[in-house]
Amino acid sequence: MAPISPPDDPLSDDGLERLFSSLNEAPGILAAVSGGPDSMALMQSLARWASLGRRPPIHVATVDHGLRPEAADEAAFVAREAALLSLPHRTLAWSGQKPVSGIQEAAREARYRLLVEHAREAAASHLVTAHTLDDQAETVMMRLSRGSGLSGLAGMRRGTDRQGIRHVRPFLGLPKSHLLDHCRQQGWRFVSDPSNADERYARVRWRRLMPLLAAEGLTAERLARLAERAAQADEALDIKAWEAFDRGEPSLEAGTLSFPAQILTDEPFDIALRVLELALTQAGLDLDNSRLRRLEACTERLRQAAGAREALSLTIAGAHLRLTQAGRVYLGPEPPRHRGR
Repeated sequence: MAPISPPDDPLSDDGLERLFSSLNEAPGILAAVSGGPDSMALMQSLARWASLGRRPPIHVATVDHGLRPEAADEAAFVAREAALLSLPHRTLAWSGQKPVSGIQEAAREARYRLLVEHAREAAASHLVTAHTLDDQAETVMMRLSRGSGLSGLAGMRRGTDRQGIRHVRPFLGLPKSHLLDHCRQQGWRFVSDPSNADERYARVRWRRLMPLLAAEGLTAERLARLAERAAQADEALDIKAWEAFDRGEPSLEAGTLSFPAQILTDEPFDIALRVLELALTQAGLDLDNSRLRRLEACTERLRQAAGAREALSLTIAGAHLRLTQAGRVYLGPEPPRHRGR
């Protein structure tokens, strides 16, 4: 029998019901567990929650990125702990050549690709990760340092879609220290990842700065609150952008989307920026390699040309944008012969 937590503890039985309420109707759940205190607290909490009623099937997966010799032993540790809780476990290996630079971003992309693929295999509709309040604060600071826009400052969302799999972060409002203390109090075993102290990684360097920022009032809680407010504003602007886009009655023919340029000139700049991003997405064009500054520059050029009733032709993220003197914007794939110019 699990030790009883205080009733106001977010990891008490009542607290778990609130934290995991969005999972009740899921056909299946996949928990990503690395073996650290945060993810072990997640696995133990999900097992406890599952014992309190009729719940969806819960699966556990550990990603071995093949970057550290200890990773295989850590995955085996998680597998043993999952077995003690009667939870099926799978180790997912990131195989193949690893990049020389940008390793953390590449590892992140590989991790979620593997997890989403396994979620589908396990008939799980939801992927659950143990991101905490501290992780959110670090993410906001990292994005702020890179000059991110409002969407970036919104940080990680509590729920998001990953290729049809719902990714939820139920611990996003909990401090990492609370989960660590809980693991120790409950006797839940965990491992320590040495890369969490490796200052070659930007997140580690930011983590070490956080106490200094907190001393000046910039606490993890306040940074997380900033992210919540940014997310609220971001959502409101997205709604207004959709409304403006729909009013223009866009047309999609033979892979080319068109809409009146007046949308871009009549709306405030940030709405016009989002309309252009939305149009590119609706045209089926990939924005992954696009940067905010480049998109802002394209929006500004289109607004200026439309206001002057001038024709304009430019490219962004593999897309060809053409503004006619009649005031209509056409979006389509960039012709191969023009790529890279």
